[in-house]
Amino acid sequence: MQPRNMSMSGVVDLAAVKAAGEAKAKAEQVRAEAARQGGSAAVPPSALVIDVDEAGFERDVIQRSAEVPVVLDFWAEWCEPCKQLGPLLERLAVEYNGRFLLAKIDVDANQMLMQQFGIQGIPAVFAVVAGQALPLFQGAVPEAQIRETLDQLIQVGEERFGLTGIAVDVDADAEGSAAPAARPAGPYDALLEAAMSALDAGDLAGAVQAYKNVLADDPAHPEAKLGLAQAELLTRVQDLDPAAVRKNAADNQADVAAQIAAADLDLVGGHVEDAFGRLVETVRRTFGEDRDAARLRLLELFEVIGVDDPRVTTARQALARVLF
Repeated sequence: MQPRNMSMSGVVDLAAVKAAGEAKAKAEQVRAEAARQGGSAAVPPSALVIDVDEAGFERDVIQRSAEVPVVLDFWAEWCEPCKQLGPLLERLAVEYNGRFLLAKIDVDANQMLMQQFGIQGIPAVFAVVAGQALPLFQGAVPEAQIRETLDQLIQVGEERFGLTGIAVDVDADAEGSAAPAARPAGPYDALLEAAMSALDAGDLAGAVQAYKNVLADDPAHPEAKLGLAQAELLTRVQDLDPAAVRKNAADNQADVAAQIAAADLDLVGGHVEDAFGRLVETVRRTFGEDRDAARLRLLELFEVIGVDDPRVTTARQALARVLF
């Protein structure tokens, strides 16, 4: 199965658009659950380095990347540079004390993952942050460069996605402690997983309904609100001809429906500021029902990105200026 939410070559998805809002929503849930349980359980240092295969990639990498940046080390037993880089990354994972998680992937045993990441040579190091894959470096590079790269990765995780890492019990390994028990499933986990499975299968109507089922019981559920906004956006654009939509918007500046459709495509393509700017300008030059239509679509797109995203804050300020 293709890693969920990854930006793969030649594939247009919402990874670049939704990562920040989705990660923040999940991080808020994790922190809330930890608070209810009196704090999150710490992991032993040995749990900071894990072996990952294709079957466990979704669980061990994609899902964990909503809590902590996951660094992927693609290696093989026959690769001499890998034998230099691997131990260094393992040492740094322990030294950084939970600020990132190191996932080691044997390319000989996981050819599909190697192909999906477009790897031409090893060692190759990637990161996954909030479900979004980022290339870091290739080859056995100097330790100072690795540290600089890791520091930048951690900073991005904190500032854009609210990822503060995982707690580490430095005495756990020495005491022979077992890994902490998994957090009990929440009341809506099955419905949310059904929604994500429907998205993976291209069943947008099923995903929309699954998210609506959650919101019917908990209207403020952050992950369901975000997921519904994203699924509805994908539903709106799935049958559009991008070239025709963009030409229509360019040729008909006063056509509100044309501008709204183009803004949807802008957002799906990762052009967040363009989408927001287009709709703010449409609100500025329209009145009555046309203005309301553009304003409401802009508010819907805010939900797709996440209301805490600084781009949303800037656009809200611009919207307020043209409205008042």
